[in-house]
Amino acid sequence: MEKTFRRTKIMSTIGPATWNEEDGVAMLEKVIAAGTDICRLNFSHGNHEEKTAAIRDIRAAAERLGRRVAIVQDLQGPKIRLGDIKDDSLFVKTGDILTLDYALKDAEHDGSLLLPVQYNLAEKVKVGEVAWIYDGKVKTIVTEVSSPTSIKVQVENDGEVKRKKGINLPDTDFGDDVFPEKDIEDMRYGADKDFDFVAFSFIQNADNLVEARRLLKEAGYPDSIKIIAKIETKQAVISDSAMDAIAREADVVMVARGDMAYEVGMPAVPTIQRKLVHFCRRYGTQVIVATQTMGTMFDNPIPTRAEADNVASAVIMGADAVMLSEETAAGKYPLETINALRDIIEYTQEYNAVEWLKPETELPVERICRQGVKLAESIEADALVAETKTGFTAWLASANRPSCRIISVTSDPRVANQLSMCYAVESYVADYEFDYGLNYMERLRSEGRVGTDGEEMTIVVLSGRQQNVVGGTDTIQIRTI
Repeated sequence: MEKTFRRTKIMSTIGPATWNEEDGVAMLEKVIAAGTDICRLNFSHGNHEEKTAAIRDIRAAAERLGRRVAIVQDLQGPKIRLGDIKDDSLFVKTGDILTLDYALKDAEHDGSLLLPVQYNLAEKVKVGEVAWIYDGKVKTIVTEVSSPTSIKVQVENDGEVKRKKGINLPDTDFGDDVFPEKDIEDMRYGADKDFDFVAFSFIQNADNLVEARRLLKEAGYPDSIKIIAKIETKQAVISDSAMDAIAREADVVMVARGDMAYEVGMPAVPTIQRKLVHFCRRYGTQVIVATQTMGTMFDNPIPTRAEADNVASAVIMGADAVMLSEETAAGKYPLETINALRDIIEYTQEYNAVEWLKPETELPVERICRQGVKLAESIEADALVAETKTGFTAWLASANRPSCRIISVTSDPRVANQLSMCYAVESYVADYEFDYGLNYMERLRSEGRVGTDGEEMTIVVLSGRQQNVVGGTDTIQIRTI
C-alpha cells in the first residue's frame, strides 16, 4: 500500500463548468477522477429538472470509476438578493440614496435608484444599520424605513450593483426566519432524491438545527440523512458557547467564510474558523472549510501562494474537507483547480502533522475505536479496517485523525456515500458476513487495488460480534494479508 494518500476530502460544486445534460457523465468522470469526494448541488441556482439529471449523472460517473461519492443538497436559505436591474448592473456614487422596495420584487427596473429586492427588509431593519451589497462591494447605511415594504440606504463608496446579487446585514436581527418557502419547496423535491446530506444556510443557533431535522422528517427524508450547518451569520459565532452548541447538534459544520466576512468583519474570520474546527473536532462533528479556498483560479490556471497557505492551514487544523464553490461551478479551470487543491493537500499532509485534539469520550465504543487507531499507528499498520453498519465505527476512528487510511466496509450504500465526507476514510459496499471487512481487504489486495506485490500487509480490524447493533464494535484484531 502506498505510503501517502489524501486524508482531507475535496467537495466540488457542480455547475455549468463541470456538468451539462449533453455530456455530463463524461465531464463528471473527470471531476471525480481528479479527486472530488463530495459533489455539491447549489439550490440558489438552476431548477429541479436540472438537479435530477445531475444526480443521475454523478451516480453514473462514480459507478464507472468504482468510487463512492457523496451528494449534497445545499439549500439557499434566507439569502437577501436584489431583483432584476436594467442592463444587469447600475453604477452608484458615494452619497447616493437607494430605495430597496420589496413591492417591486417582480417589477421591471427603470434604471433609477429605486431597486427591487426579494425580501421585505422594512420588517426587520433599523436606521443606522449597515447593508453590504454585491458581496460587500458597496457599503450602505440604512437612513429610513420609508414604507411598509421599502427602506432607504445611503451609499458609502462608489461601486456597482448587479441583478440578483446578495445583500448582507450584519447588524440586523432576523430572529428565526431561516427557513424560507423556497427551502421548504426544495425539501419537498429532495425528499425522495438520492441525496446524502442537506446543507442549511445562515444557521443562527443550535435550535435552528433541531427545527431543520423536524422539517426534513416532515418532508419525508430518510432518517439516515445528515445535516450540514452552514455557519455564516454573526449570531452563530457571537460567543464560544454558541459555536460549541452548534458543533454538538450538527452532523457537519461548514465554515462558510464568504458571507461570514461581511457579518463579523474580515479580521475575525481566521480566528472563528480555527474555533469552529476545534469545537467540531472536540465532538467528532465533521467540518468543512469553504469559500474562496482557490478563488483566483476562477480566472487563472494556478493558485496564489496565499491560497496554497490557506488550504494547508485547513489541512493542519484537521478539517474533514475543503470546498470549492464558483471555481468548479462556473470557473475557467475547474479540473486544474481540483488538481491543484489535491496536490496541496497531499503535500501538506506528508510533511506536516495534523494538530492533535482528543475527542471527548462518552461511550465505550469510542474508547475502543481510539485504541484501534493508536494500535494501528504504533505498529505502522497499512490500514485500519472498520466493519460498520451505520458508519459509526468509521466515523469514530476518523475523529481521531489517524495518519493511516481507514478502509470502511458497510452493507448500506448511503452510509458508504456519507463516509466519503470523513477524514481518511475510503468506503466500500459489501453484503454483511462474518469477517466481511477482512474479506473485502483480501479482495482489494487480489485485485491490485491496495498493497504492493510480494509484500505482506498488516491491518488492524475494528468489528463487532453483535450483528447490526449500532455502537456494537467490541473487537480489535491485528491481521496479516
